[in-house]
Amino acid sequence: MNLGLGPTLRLLPFALPTALAYAVPCTLLFAICQVYGRMSADNEIVAAKALGISPVALLWPAWGLALVLSVVGVWLADVAFSWGMVGMQRVVIQSLEEVAYGMLRTQRSFANPRFSIIVKEVQGRRLIRPIMNFQAHNDLPALMISAAEAELRSNLGRDTMTLILTDCEIEMGASVHSVLPGRHVHEYPLSYFSAKDLRAGSPAQLPLRQIGSEITAQEAKIRELEQSLAAQAGLSLVTGEFDTLAESSWKQRRRQLLDARSRLFRLRTEPWRRSASGFAALAFVLVGAPLAIVLKKADVMTRFGTAFGGILLAYYPLFLSCCDWAKSGDMPPAIVWLPNVLLAAVGSWFLQRVIRY
Repeated sequence: MNLGLGPTLRLLPFALPTALAYAVPCTLLFAICQVYGRMSADNEIVAAKALGISPVALLWPAWGLALVLSVVGVWLADVAFSWGMVGMQRVVIQSLEEVAYGMLRTQRSFANPRFSIIVKEVQGRRLIRPIMNFQAHNDLPALMISAAEAELRSNLGRDTMTLILTDCEIEMGASVHSVLPGRHVHEYPLSYFSAKDLRAGSPAQLPLRQIGSEITAQEAKIRELEQSLAAQAGLSLVTGEFDTLAESSWKQRRRQLLDARSRLFRLRTEPWRRSASGFAALAFVLVGAPLAIVLKKADVMTRFGTAFGGILLAYYPLFLSCCDWAKSGDMPPAIVWLPNVLLAAVGSWFLQRVIRY
């Protein structure tokens, strides 16, 4: 993205919780496979069983550590989504001026779904012969601007991008064409130059402490929409204005209701998703420790590869599918815990083999 050293360094603290949320379960699994695989290879498990000590007694420290790290993992997942993702987006948006100039110097163009610019060359901060296309967004119409020279200046305090144009032409559709000689200044929202908005209020970016109140508010909003739709339909039937019941009139209203219900499903899913993601560390250990004991003759990378390969092929695809089912409302939110439960069941089967044999 042509981010400089400063924006990259500002990104690192926001990226750290996300990285740790995925790294902690995997590194814990690797440590467990190494420790218990080596104990098994040195026949320490057999010696403990010969002394009448159950292998479960040797596994309790790993389970306890995994439980503690799982609680930490839930906190990391909460911080990663509610603070880290928002922070990374904000740094990128605030660095758009630097990103745009970097792309224009190297490629002579910069584009996203909302805005594109092509220049002949870049001299310092001067854009020579730029052609800019703006797509319709919110209250801003689609337009094309060409100029002899231009300059971009971001205003972080106001979250705006200022265009300083010299001898410009503005085209808005087929009917509006303006020629503006001299120097002109136009200001646009900073997010307009970004591929995505800061999704303030998105369920995925709310901290867990706020989700409960958001669910209550969303349920109240849905009831109001349903009552409003029922009242409008009843009024149309009573007054005989059947034209207002046509599909074209109700499509937008139904869309609002569907969007409100979709947001409610996503709000209800978030606590379950973050808790299941955090407790992946415990699920990994429950299956990894007994599997490492069973594979005592294998080297550590083989033990880890066997355990983690099965997790990559089965756990994560199923986890993502369960999240999609819960967010769409097809399944209850608790379904996102299904992969963890299945891993625990597989680990229990391996543990029975360790205890018995």
